Amino acid sequence: MSAVVHLVDDDSDVLVARGRILRTEGFHVAPSQSTREFLDRYDPDVPGCIVLDLSMPEMDGLQTQALLESRGIACPVIFLTGCGDVHSSVRAMKGGAIDFLTKPVEAAALIEAVMRGLEHDRLARAQAEEQCRVTMRFAVLTPREREVLQHVLAGRLNKQIAADLGIVEKTIKVHRSHVMHKLGVRSVAELVRLAERAHVA
Repeated sequence: MSAVVHLVDDDSDVLVARGRILRTEGFHVAPSQSTREFLDRYDPDVPGCIVLDLSMPEMDGLQTQALLESRGIACPVIFLTGCGDVHSSVRAMKGGAIDFLTKPVEAAALIEAVMRGLEHDRLARAQAEEQCRVTMRFAVLTPREREVLQHVLAGRLNKQIAADLGIVEKTIKVHRSHVMHKLGVRSVAELVRLAERAHVA
């Protein structure tokens, strides 16, 4: 799926100029003259980044950044401004912006920032997919196996788990074996690391 560079700026001439630069480099560009227009066309399943103007009439860049965060939209943001100040740039970077560029921006600087934004998005999506795969491995456990798992992660021995759950130790060994097999691990150390990645430890 091709990544999209979203250009958000209320100046149509600026959108055309930046779009031309990026398309020349092979990027797929989607221009919007407002935050509302961008949100109407944004598809979270499509990778990409946002080149966002700081000063816009309806909703400025920092407000847009905050709105995206509140909606759980993690698309990387690159700010462009003709009147940036230290305070604004600090707020933007604290909000997770990839870069804060000043107009008129050089083509090379814009392209480099967009490439970093797209790479940031690619890595974040890959990490999220891996997290999902790990979490799904735990989803196949039965309620009793999950219960045994928590005791194993707590470092308890089979006989201690059996006593806590009121069942025989042999049954605990069977559940423990099933847990290890379903999760594809061979040691408690591997199990602990996998549980930490899945946030179930």
